[in-house]
Amino acid sequence: MASNVLPTRILNGNAVELSTEVSVPPFAKGGLGGILRTEDSPPESKIPLNPPLSKGEAVNSTSLPQDHLPPAIALMGPTASGKTRLAIQLAHELNGEIISVDSALVYQGMDIGTAKPSLEEREGVPHHLIDILDPAESFSTGQFRQQALQLMEEITTRGRLPLLVGGTMLYFNALFNGLANLPEADETIRRHIDKEAASFGWLALHDELARVDPLSAARIHPNDPQRIQRALEVYRLTGVPISELCALGRSMPPPFNITRLIIAPSQRQTLHETIRLRFLSMLGQGLVDEVNALFLRGDLHEDLPAIRAVGYRQVWAYLSGKMDYTEMVDRAIIATRQFAKRQFTWLRKEESSIHFSSEEPDLLKNVLNRMDGLLAAVGKSEKSNFNKPAHDVIIYGG
Repeated sequence: MASNVLPTRILNGNAVELSTEVSVPPFAKGGLGGILRTEDSPPESKIPLNPPLSKGEAVNSTSLPQDHLPPAIALMGPTASGKTRLAIQLAHELNGEIISVDSALVYQGMDIGTAKPSLEEREGVPHHLIDILDPAESFSTGQFRQQALQLMEEITTRGRLPLLVGGTMLYFNALFNGLANLPEADETIRRHIDKEAASFGWLALHDELARVDPLSAARIHPNDPQRIQRALEVYRLTGVPISELCALGRSMPPPFNITRLIIAPSQRQTLHETIRLRFLSMLGQGLVDEVNALFLRGDLHEDLPAIRAVGYRQVWAYLSGKMDYTEMVDRAIIATRQFAKRQFTWLRKEESSIHFSSEEPDLLKNVLNRMDGLLAAVGKSEKSNFNKPAHDVIIYGG
């Protein structure tokens, strides 16, 4: 009997040798997005790789047809939209492992303000890219992409399904579309930029960016210091605007057939109220004490990516005496709503979307059933679930 393990593929430019056929791992019941097996499916099926790859040939998403690539799910959505719970449900249904796509969940000691799922809430589902860094460290988009792709490959070889879950849209964009060939971060230049920001403000640096790279300045909000810093850093390192470097080309898309799901609220005002109540709940759980523990360490500062996270930035300012408690609460809620608005802006660019309402009963069941319907619509049998192209699914509310 053939093994239920997919062969290793190229992730970082390293060539591998593949056989002319691969065995599909027996994922759990259902038919979601062409990646599930039905209960009456045979225990294993083989997908021919046609034509066979020569020894040493790199595998990417252009060297194989999309429907011959191993499956994965991307579950995206704005903050406080219910991604975590749905992801765990999907992981149980699909024999999956979750890869966090969240720039704040990577940090240790930042649990309450990031709504990090506890071990109990994870219900035994393996989670990755959570609690991997100290708050003094940085985690670049390139590092995320490299580690996420490696994890996707490892999860697949275990015969399980990768589920990428989160709301850091920059990470998703890098994963789906690749990254431009940009220079590595330079801590000396970054410190200079941070000092300039402390003296003149980020708005002044955004004005500088507009002079040297108007295309990037038009895309980057003046209140987005991390992206302003990166754009200026690249320009000062290379003398070339980051927008021009990005236009020169990107790395290859991932060698996976990724089904994209989006969970979002049906009413923006509902999400606004959820955000308010959730932040108040975080305060009740001890968010100020959590941030104070970071504040008292002495080696952290407000310009670090971890401390710039929404909620943490405002509580840090409160502990620094820059605002009172009431102002801190109001600003944190407003900042979270603005963050959600930016997430919505990115999500609106996603195409081929199917809409669900969270108010309907048995939401998870309905999502799975609808994806089976998509298979039938494209002329695929339920026993050929691995050959369906990716679709976007929007689930309202949660």
